[in-house]
Amino acid sequence: MAHQGNLNSKMADLLRFTLIILALVASQALCVNAQTKRPKQAKPVNELAQLREEYINATKDYKTSLGKLLATYERDVARAEAQLTKDQALLEQGLIAKIELNKSEGALAAAKNRVAETNQLMSNADTQIAQTLLEAQAEAQLARTRLAKGGTIRTTSYIRYAGAGSWLLSESWKVQRFFEDSFKKQLPIAVFGQGAIHDRWRLDHRNSMDISLHPDGPEGQALLGFLRSNGIPFLAFRGAIPGTATGPHIHIGRPSHRF
Repeated sequence: MAHQGNLNSKMADLLRFTLIILALVASQALCVNAQTKRPKQAKPVNELAQLREEYINATKDYKTSLGKLLATYERDVARAEAQLTKDQALLEQGLIAKIELNKSEGALAAAKNRVAETNQLMSNADTQIAQTLLEAQAEAQLARTRLAKGGTIRTTSYIRYAGAGSWLLSESWKVQRFFEDSFKKQLPIAVFGQGAIHDRWRLDHRNSMDISLHPDGPEGQALLGFLRSNGIPFLAFRGAIPGTATGPHIHIGRPSHRF
């Protein structure tokens, strides 16, 4: 049973490892020149497109590895079913104890669970690929659309509010005071102004700050309400976007243009 638990843990670790590799790829994308090309794929037109392509390819590779793991687990199910059938016959003949049959039933249930978990991970990989492609389309549309002051754009991954007024980083004290008055603790600022990650991604973040809050949480919702009511522009990310966001957070300020 300990061995089965380790297999489940390794399967989850594989996904986390893949995401870590993607983060490293993003940080090195400006200095790494790919040596191989996949057949029948267009060359990325810019760095963000390249990051997305690498993310999609890594996710496809991850799904392929899951497919191989799934085949192994399905064979385990077949063996467990055969063993259970055999033990049922032996029990009827009085040749084994009930506890042995219980062990066979448990082994079959565990094998089926591993198959179900792997299928779910493969489905999640497909969802990640589809979402990345949709976000690419949404951002392409966004680049062609001039958002009027006070306007809002929503996608599955982020919310962009253009803001009705002006914004300077020196006005951040207003946001900090609101949060401290509302929640009796300091605003969780992840990056104030330009950060190392923005340098690596060539993003102009000098007049912005990133807040470590999920936009759908109660504190995040309260902060977004304050920003809207005061006309302060923001981008609220629900998850990671290759080359744009490392994870859920609230970007206060205008969108960071690339240098």
